[in-house]
Order: sequence, then C-alpha cells, then structure tokens
Amino acid sequence: MSPVHGTIDIPYRGSFQRERSDIVSTKRRDNKNRILQNGESQRKDGRYMYKYIDCAGNTKYLYSWRLVRTDPIPKGCKDTAPLREKIKIVQRDKEDGIISSGYDITVLELVEKYVAQKVGVKQNTKRAYSFVLGILRKDPFGSRRIDRVKHSDAREWLIKLQQDGRGYSSISLVKNVIKPAFEMAVADDLLRKNPFSFQLTSVIVNDSIPREAISEQQEEQFLAFLREDSYYNKYYDAVYILFHTGLRISEFAGLTISDLDMNAGAIKVDHQLQRNCGGEYVVMDTKTDCGTRIIPMTDEVKECFLRILKNRPKPKVEPVIDGKMGFLILDQDEMPVVSGQWNRRFHKMCARYNKLYERQMPVITPHICRHTFCSNMAKAGMNPKTLQKIMGHSNIGVTLNVYTHLGFEDTKKEMLSVCGGL
Repeated sequence: MSPVHGTIDIPYRGSFQRERSDIVSTKRRDNKNRILQNGESQRKDGRYMYKYIDCAGNTKYLYSWRLVRTDPIPKGCKDTAPLREKIKIVQRDKEDGIISSGYDITVLELVEKYVAQKVGVKQNTKRAYSFVLGILRKDPFGSRRIDRVKHSDAREWLIKLQQDGRGYSSISLVKNVIKPAFEMAVADDLLRKNPFSFQLTSVIVNDSIPREAISEQQEEQFLAFLREDSYYNKYYDAVYILFHTGLRISEFAGLTISDLDMNAGAIKVDHQLQRNCGGEYVVMDTKTDCGTRIIPMTDEVKECFLRILKNRPKPKVEPVIDGKMGFLILDQDEMPVVSGQWNRRFHKMCARYNKLYERQMPVITPHICRHTFCSNMAKAGMNPKTLQKIMGHSNIGVTLNVYTHLGFEDTKKEMLSVCGGL
C-alpha cells in the first residue's frame, strides 16, 4: 500500500487499452464505416432510420436514404432530406413542445375541428364552412397529414384549384377558412409554422369579375323590358324596388307587410331572411348593426309596393318563420322567395333580354341593383353619410369607395358644376 495515497500498486498489462478498444469497436456503424448516433440505424436495404419518442409519448420513426447532405441518392430512390437534418427538426420541436407528428391529424380533420368551435356564426358563414369541407372531403389534399403540408404544398394546391376551374373568390374563401385552422394547430403546438401564411395574389391570378353598376340608360332599358314582357312583367315591381332602395336581397326577401309604413313612406329594415344548407328558412339580424335602418320610399317605390300587396295571393296557410309572417312575395309552394331564387330569376331575365336585343345587357344581379342605386345616389350628389345610412354600411369607407368608381363624365360634370359656382 502506498504511504501517500493508501492505494495498492497493481502491475499494468495493457488490459485497459484492450477493453477501451473493444468499447469503441462495438459502436454501430453504417456501410461507410461511419459511427451512428443514439437512435440511428441503417437497414439492410441501405435506408437510414431514426427511432424516437415524441412529446405525446408515442414511438416515431424517421427515414432517409442519406445520412448527411453530401451522401449520394441511390438510383431509383426518392430524394428526401438527410436523416440528420430531419433529426435536428424533431429535436428542436421536442425542445419547444411541438408535437411533430401533429397527432396524425389530417387537413380535413383539422378544419372540421376548427369549424366545430365556431359557434353562433351566421348562415352565410356556415355555408362557407360547408363549401370548404365539401372540397376537402373530395380532394386528396384533405387526407394529408398537417405536419407534412409545407409552404410550397399549400401554394401548389391553391394553384391546382384554379387550374381545375375554381374561381378566385372560391379559392379565397377556401384559404380564409383553412388558414385560421392551421393557426389553431400552431397555437396548440402541433405545428411550428402555418403553411398558408402568404398572400393569395402572390400565388394565383385574380380573375374575378368586379361588381360594376350598370348605367342609368341600361337600367331604364332593362326595366322597360320587364314592364312590357308578357312573362317577366310579374317581376317588374320587385326589380324596380331593388334598383331604387339599395336593399340587400336577403333584406328584401324578409320584408313583411308590417315592415311597410305607407303613410310615412318608410321601409323598416331590422332583419333578413335566408335559407340554410339544409333548406330551412331562418330569420336573422341584419348583416351589421348599421343594417338596421329606415329607408324612405319614393312615390314610384310606394306604387310598386302597393301593387305587390294588391296582387299578393292569400296562402292557404300563412308561412310563419321565427315569429315573422306576412312575407311580401311567395313562391308556388307558398313560401317566401329567398336570395337564391331571385338570383336565378335575374339570370333568366338577362338571358331573355339578350336573346331579344342585339345590344347585350351586362350581368345583372340583385347586388348589382344595390350597387347601381348607391352609384346613382353618389352621382346625384347625395351626402356620403346620408348614403351610408340608407345603404346600411357599417364603414363609411365602403360608401366612399363608390365615389371613386365614378366615370370621367361624372367627375367632369361635378367639377364644372363646382367651378361654375366660384
């Protein structure tokens, strides 16, 4: 025993060196004799694998034909990121608490979960959700795992939707539903980034046709056609009202007899009528708080309403929807005519007009009637705040935007009028 340290001297015979050499030699190596790290292995076919436990406690695997980026890709094999680059992403996700597998949730399942949490939304929003879910149920993209959807994948899919004939407005609607669903996944630590965080106009062409007001001459010609046509003259009064009140079509559809004050010449607007995806009629609040308003009637509008009331057939059973009854215009089933039916009627009226006359009429819809009214009032010099109140716009910017669309002749007339008074 050593007098200094209290140890026993044992002759060294090199056994430690042999043991150390044995330990190094038992490290796993790939077919290039490179040492593999913990969790890494190489299969018999040459493919690399990494085994790990994710944040949810599940066993997961990563695969790649390459260990590092400089490795060649075997002929005929799919190119993916090298295994060690994938491992870095997984380790970073684990440190940040990200469930890198996304719990195996598909895009469709994610959007369904997002939609299920959107309670108390309006019928139009519900229809939008149903539209998007319908697309995802039919499209292979809906069955993709959310953690495997990259930024480029999202862009390519939206491009494909346009190539398949989807319009810009429809694709915009799809993106506006899917993007917040992926934001929810990011907030839930299922993803690090939202693959849909980009401007749609940077990906696809905006081919949507802007809603343009028709000219005063076109309005007069269209109304004259309706007044004289033996079949479509039954719609004249309704179309005239839409052109001269600025009512939304859902507001017009929801009007009841009690909403009309003929003595005061006023239209009370405090609700709208729609039909949901299941075909159920529903009475809802106006689109915005400012949508609740009183609209004055011109004498001509009053006459149209009086004719509608006079010609209104008395149904066998007066339809009552959410406590409302006495709807002005009923269909053949003695139910109120809603926006979808009016849009189809306008389409047929325009088609009939263009079949009869060489000078074609542009597309006219109930919303075009509303836009035309707003444009005409702006041209006539109505105060923007007054026009905002009549239109039920919640933002004056929406109303003022109409003034920026006036043509050269309108602006020239206004300028000369102002300058002439100086």
